[in-house]
Amino acid sequence: MNQTAALGRLLAGALTGLAAHEGGHLLFDGIFDADPGFKRIEFAGIPFFAITHRSDLSPKREFAVSSAGFWVQNATNEWLLTARPRLRRERSPFLKGIFAFNIAASGVYSVAAFAQIGPNERDTRGMATSSGIAEPWIGAVVLLPAAFDTWRYLDPDAEWPKWLSRAAKVGAVLLVLR
Repeated sequence: MNQTAALGRLLAGALTGLAAHEGGHLLFDGIFDADPGFKRIEFAGIPFFAITHRSDLSPKREFAVSSAGFWVQNATNEWLLTARPRLRRERSPFLKGIFAFNIAASGVYSVAAFAQIGPNERDTRGMATSSGIAEPWIGAVVLLPAAFDTWRYLDPDAEWPKWLSRAAKVGAVLLVLR
């Protein structure tokens, strides 16, 4: 495969990761009949969009909707790193694009959560507001699985990052019970 085709597949993977993340939000919006919609937003002059929903969801439902994108990312990374633990050494630009998006998105959201910056519609703010947990702590909840998954990607033979990653992912989901 030539480099242009590989780059195209990498970008297609990243776009698929984005679609999966947003699809997670839409799935829970649908489950909760939350009347999803799209809103154009801007941060630092960069235009993008947010998926919105009714503002009268219960805190647990709001937390689930806000968290769903990360849940999808975590489940996808778990599937990738379990099914293909040596993904780093494979020629799989599409799968690497998905993985790269998931790691990068978690990193960017974590920085936004730590600094409490970005549009009001950011996922970490929704998670923090609905759970009563300070947003910087939510940033850690989002960052930990990504950090451990990065370790797993770089060193597939290391056992403890695998189990810490899984524990962090399960813990992130269990916060909905808070």
